Amino acid sequence: MVKNINRDKNDIFSMFILKTIFKNQIFIKTVQVLTFGLFIYAITFGFINPEKKDNLFTTAVFWSLFWPFFMVVSLSTFGRIFCGICPHAFIGKFITKIGLKKKMPKNLANPFIGVFLLVIGWWLTYYLYPGLFKTPYMSAVFFLVLTLVAILFYFIYDEMAYCKNICPIGTMTKAFSIVSFTKLETYTDNCKSCKTFECASACSYNLKPFTFAKKNSMDDCTLCMDCTKACDAISFKIIKPSSKSFKNFKTKKVEVWAIILITAVISLTMSFHHALGRSAIVEDFFWVKTARYFESFINFGTIDAIGFFAVLYAVLIAIILSTIGMFIASKIMNVPYEKVFYTLGYAFAPLFIIGGLSHIGEFFFYSYASNIFNGFNQAFALGYENIKPLATRRDSWVHIFALFSHLGYIWAFVLMVKRLKLIDAKKHLKFIAFPFASLLIIFYMALNFYTGYVFKTYGAKKSGHNHSSLELKIIKEINNGYRIFKELS
Repeated sequence: MVKNINRDKNDIFSMFILKTIFKNQIFIKTVQVLTFGLFIYAITFGFINPEKKDNLFTTAVFWSLFWPFFMVVSLSTFGRIFCGICPHAFIGKFITKIGLKKKMPKNLANPFIGVFLLVIGWWLTYYLYPGLFKTPYMSAVFFLVLTLVAILFYFIYDEMAYCKNICPIGTMTKAFSIVSFTKLETYTDNCKSCKTFECASACSYNLKPFTFAKKNSMDDCTLCMDCTKACDAISFKIIKPSSKSFKNFKTKKVEVWAIILITAVISLTMSFHHALGRSAIVEDFFWVKTARYFESFINFGTIDAIGFFAVLYAVLIAIILSTIGMFIASKIMNVPYEKVFYTLGYAFAPLFIIGGLSHIGEFFFYSYASNIFNGFNQAFALGYENIKPLATRRDSWVHIFALFSHLGYIWAFVLMVKRLKLIDAKKHLKFIAFPFASLLIIFYMALNFYTGYVFKTYGAKKSGHNHSSLELKIIKEINNGYRIFKELS
């Protein structure tokens, strides 16, 4: 165990305020307890007040606070810090200590399970039944079931196996954290003479922080900071954004696929269904036309057919562009396909985690801020007057957050250049391969420009009306004819 380290200037633990936030165990435990209490209260409140008109709090906590800010914003900046205060991980450490401590079977020790739970169990369901999880009751049911599953896995298996393999956001947070500007490791000079390895003993995930620097990887570290109370040689440093991905590290297939699939079901599908779905020519888009065709002879019932085909096309496009693009790039550089795909695939990470900040920035003013304030006001009987959304879509200044969408693909292009340097091939071949490896990034970029073009040219649809471009022209001609007729009479 080492004490009294002379810390580097970029070490967060050398900065008083940030040290209190990220290392002080009393502060961390307080935040963990408060987050857990908020989590349980939100679930309980959802069952007590299942109707949305009586309960703004439950949905506000989960969908206006936890997901956008505790997850996306924190992940793109400090990394996996939400995992460090996650209610499931918080109780998991206590349950694991008294549990059966069995090794998880190989068929369950598969992080693809968590990825598919997120993609299919949550996002596909979200698009098929868009109103399902927007109710307090269903939000409470969803997180209660997830909590019971987590407790069961914590009790049976050791080393926080639920977090590593089953948690729907576990692999996602690890994959996208490469974009962040922090890293946890140790002052290796002080570790050379260590024989007790207290940092590893303190880790509930059975990790060895003193190996992180050499591997250029934090493994499954959730930044819970338990290791920091065992040894002072632990550092938590501010680095250049995404610089961890500039060097080699052990790539994992599941992480690359998590990046591609999340980009598809969130970034691309949101652009298809929610952004372009608000345009005046919504009926002209191929996912809408496909839905209308199948609706002509299939009764979808309560299923949102447009949402289904939007997410289906988005996933197909993302998979086709990434796999075919990487295949062509591998042939150009004469490098094995898997090496190219799993080395360069990490470059897609900024498309969602940085580009997604545009959506969060806008919706903070459209709904998140008012939802959170009014929800807490209601649940804790604070007695304040409810507030209205801070902005509407008519407020053009809010669209400044769209810059994050452009920053997302620019950042992805930069990462692609950096990751290409890790491929052993001639420079001119890398140059030729670059646009093919970047096909998904190019599509994302084109989609952003196309969305702007559509709204500038055709505008937004009027509430409750979905007209094709042909219909719009006919309506316009009818209106012009009616105006002329009035003038002549």
